[in-house]
Amino acid sequence: MTETISLTEAPKLGGLYLKAALGAVPLPLFSARTSRIPDRAIELRGLKVDADNLAAYCHATGLRFGDALPLTYPFVLTFPVVTQLVAARDFPFVAVGAVHAENLIERSREISVSEPLDIRAHVENLREHPKGLLVDAISEVSVGRELVWRQVTTFLHQQRTSLSGGPKPEPKPDEVPPPPLRTLRVDQPLIHRYAAAAGDRNPIHMSALGAKAFGFPRSIAHGMWSAAAILSAIEGRVPAKTTYAVKFGKPILLPSTVNVYADHVGGGWDLSLRHPKKGYPHLTATLR
Repeated sequence: MTETISLTEAPKLGGLYLKAALGAVPLPLFSARTSRIPDRAIELRGLKVDADNLAAYCHATGLRFGDALPLTYPFVLTFPVVTQLVAARDFPFVAVGAVHAENLIERSREISVSEPLDIRAHVENLREHPKGLLVDAISEVSVGRELVWRQVTTFLHQQRTSLSGGPKPEPKPDEVPPPPLRTLRVDQPLIHRYAAAAGDRNPIHMSALGAKAFGFPRSIAHGMWSAAAILSAIEGRVPAKTTYAVKFGKPILLPSTVNVYADHVGGGWDLSLRHPKKGYPHLTATLR
């Protein structure tokens, strides 16, 4: 039977990051990690949007600040709840250093800043990947009995699995990218602003030293920063009812300038962020 934890306020991320960091230290008196995801869900009811935080988020991502929440903003609201789930000591892997692999958002209508929101989150579908373990964090946002926003966030924890060590696909040759719609410049101060607004202070984003501890040559931009920032290219043309599917490619090393592409197709958009010289994707997405 699912264990449901009911909260009266959003978890404090500072304490959760400390808990996650300590979770990397083996402590024999505490429960050990298991190979299964705990059957657990967290609920938070009546959450009110902080308009100042929303403004800071919009400033960091380039999105419009108004009465309606940007499509990606509820990620910020659900992030503390998801973090509490994955920071638990009986979770299959340590949350610190995990990277965002894919993201799927389904929105049934626009959400007003003034609406009280109910959040429910759980984690499922632990599976192996050649680079480590994948899990899906499912977040749902409701207004009363109406489900208005749902997200599947896929996290990758890099480690050896039974799929590791297999033949690697041939690297694709670099391609000269076509002229972009626009470019985006991202540096450490911008990512610090995003981290403050989003609450995501994973060490891989905050400093080169923290990133190198997890195998990255320099600090990297948040995947959800790029998923939000690219939507500024089609601001005002995102349907109220929409599905936004994102796959993250090679990380954006800081500082960088990336190319933005937005192609209008029947019923929606194909979006991408690409390296300006080598053409490989940092992000590919569809909005329908």
